[in-house]
Amino acid sequence: MAEEISMRIKRIAHLGILLAVMPALAGCWYAAAAGAGAYRGYKMKEKGYTMPSPVTEERSDKGEDKEESK
Repeated sequence: MAEEISMRIKRIAHLGILLAVMPALAGCWYAAAAGAGAYRGYKMKEKGYTMPSPVTEERSDKGEDKEESK
């Protein structure tokens, strides 16, 4: 009976530790994924691949001054 109680306490303690550690590990996975993506981008750039910037500046075909268009 005493062994059963101590096993139950150990199981609850292990579950508590696991539940406490899981949120901390979740952040590590995001950091690891970001690092892997950055490394892949760096290697692609080394091989000559380029990506256009998603942010582009609007340019007027009429040759207007920037201050006039504001």
